[in-house]
Amino acid sequence: MSLIGKTVEAFKAHAYHQEKFIEVSDEDLKGHWSILVFYPADFSFVCPTELQDVQENYAKFKELGAEVYSISTDTHFVHKAWHDHSEAISSLEYVMIGDPSQQISRQFDVLDEESGLANRATFLIDPDGVIQTVEINADGIGRDASSLVDKIKAAQYVRSHPGEVCPAKWKEDHQTLTPGLDLVGKI
Repeated sequence: MSLIGKTVEAFKAHAYHQEKFIEVSDEDLKGHWSILVFYPADFSFVCPTELQDVQENYAKFKELGAEVYSISTDTHFVHKAWHDHSEAISSLEYVMIGDPSQQISRQFDVLDEESGLANRATFLIDPDGVIQTVEINADGIGRDASSLVDKIKAAQYVRSHPGEVCPAKWKEDHQTLTPGLDLVGKI
């Protein structure tokens, strides 16, 4: 069942953020755009390259009013240890949520029940807590965080321009479409 258009279910979790342990809940995802970056495990191989790539795009996400939350089934304690021992992870400015109970990974339908690890998945959530985009990759395929910039801009445009849609490869300065009878069979 698709999660697109669904409101994020209630959750509470411990997280690591800028030398502190904090609590994060579904309420923290409201009032701004949120990017959830699920990944399999700390101290792994593809995961640090992805999280570092997200960090390299973090300023752009913040300019667009989006906050980033990374999530794995590790604990917030393991997140801190990884942060303290990895050059790539030590630069992260965004929240690292621990999901050892696997509740959040299950809610977002990204838990690999056999391994107990989250799939490589990215969710874009609007300020009302509604899921707008989902990307899920096989474990060996890393993501490109820069592609999220255009997705956020498109989602924000559609939200502020009801009745318009963004076609493939849409960029901020490109034309949108207004679905109607006049377009049927002409695209």
